[in-house]
Amino acid sequence: MPSKNATPRFPTLLAPFDLRRTPVLRTDVLVVGCGIAGACAALHAANAGAEVLLLAKDAVDVTNTSWAQGGIAVVKLPEDSIASHVADTLKVGAGIADPGITRTVVQAANEAVAWLERLGARFDRVGNGPTAALQLSREGGHSHARVVHANGDATGREIQRALAAALANHPRITLRPGVFVRDLIVTDGRCIGAVAMQDGADLAVEAGAVVVACGGTGQIYRETTNPTGASGDGQALCFRAGARMADCEFVQFHPTTLYIAGASRFLISEVVRGAGAVLRDRTGERVMRDVHPMADLAPRDVVSRAILDRMVATNDTHVYLDLAAVQGDPHALFPSIARICSTFDLDLAKDWIPVRPGAHYFVGGAATDHDGRTSVPGLYAVGEAAASGLHGANRLASNSLLEGAVVGRSAGVAAAAEAGALRPGLPRQGQGPQLADDPPRLLQDDLLYSLKSMMWRQVGLRRAAAGLGDARDRIGFWHHYLVKARLGTRAACELANMLTVAALVAEASLAREESRGTHFRDDHPARDDGRFCRRIFLERLGDGAIRTAPGPLHAPTDAAIS
Repeated sequence: MPSKNATPRFPTLLAPFDLRRTPVLRTDVLVVGCGIAGACAALHAANAGAEVLLLAKDAVDVTNTSWAQGGIAVVKLPEDSIASHVADTLKVGAGIADPGITRTVVQAANEAVAWLERLGARFDRVGNGPTAALQLSREGGHSHARVVHANGDATGREIQRALAAALANHPRITLRPGVFVRDLIVTDGRCIGAVAMQDGADLAVEAGAVVVACGGTGQIYRETTNPTGASGDGQALCFRAGARMADCEFVQFHPTTLYIAGASRFLISEVVRGAGAVLRDRTGERVMRDVHPMADLAPRDVVSRAILDRMVATNDTHVYLDLAAVQGDPHALFPSIARICSTFDLDLAKDWIPVRPGAHYFVGGAATDHDGRTSVPGLYAVGEAAASGLHGANRLASNSLLEGAVVGRSAGVAAAAEAGALRPGLPRQGQGPQLADDPPRLLQDDLLYSLKSMMWRQVGLRRAAAGLGDARDRIGFWHHYLVKARLGTRAACELANMLTVAALVAEASLAREESRGTHFRDDHPARDDGRFCRRIFLERLGDGAIRTAPGPLHAPTDAAIS
């Protein structure tokens, strides 16, 4: 492998553009992505008076939000409190979650849920009538039942339905599905628009502010709960545009993904374990016994690694969920899960369900303030594309939909206010990467499979310096030749984005020489607050290389939590 190609270098644009031959749309606020974070940003920006253009690369209901089963964490019970929810979040965040943004988001939870209900979202309630209380479930890492859900285990689908209707009916929002945003346009240090692809042709957008909300990245791994479009577009867009990135070493793996060889992976919600299900190996031994005080409701990183270790110890491809202790009919409690399992002749009430971990949530992204502002003026990031500091080294279950609603709202309002700033106008042309006269012939599907397999083996649940260094070099090599081969299709651009995000994960993982939260180093298995109680930032240098910029050391934010 040529050493000159090993270090990953990323161009500012994936492809050149020429606005003399490209249609240009103009809007106050451009939102990229229509899950809960993007939809909330768009709706609140429009409510603040801005004209909003929302671009989605697939149909409006094809989002990571739609796949979310658990729900939204919100304090409702008299024995629960804001302080308790904050403490749980900081504890799971393993010492580096930001207390300020945590309190801001948790305090806004009740209003966020009420606002979604006013849009038409129908959450499960106990009893009937207008005074019926919201039904609450408990998930891993939570000290109380505080998870609001819909249709048992289809919360995300219900939220997406309500948001999609609101988007379609808002007079100041133009929604365009089937549009893939390829590059952001930055002029004089300010983000002023984007170049997109629709039906094979380029389309440019000039905007007073841009909100990136398309952050699902699970497809960089062989095993994932994410839909096929989760290719890390948002993180890659922000990084190439010059935004400072943070927390990219922290990739959360969900412990329980339905595992049947040849079948599409399907998330088995943590609510199932919250209702009493337990993990067993093929001999019947409980996986989480003596592993953690919270047993099967331990934080997801703990459960995921325990499952992986048990798979290795038993020489098996999976473990099992046993629902025998669940009170009530599991078919009624978890209808979506029951339906999927039934297609494989599995009965939740009788059978053990085969499961294994899968990449689920990308904690890192563009570093932002409480309103979603990145380090690039005019550019905002929300949801999974952003690293607000809420999650620290690990995400507390059902805090992500909450963050999307709360920070999406503040980002939309802030973007609408900024959109009135002087616009310099889009440049007429933009230079992409240098292309080879005789481009290499690549089998992109083979490259994609190689990337996913390598990330699973070397940059997954367990990591070490040798594997991480090898992964970084291979990613650089692959990215170099993919760009030379010309990025003329959406699939090629998505692959370039996946390689970009994979490089960010490998680089940050090499820099963090300890184990914390979702990041576990076999060669540094202990948490090291003396050196690494800090965030790790990544920046793009002028030549396209990645620079590591560790943040300041601070006292662990979970220090006072028992």
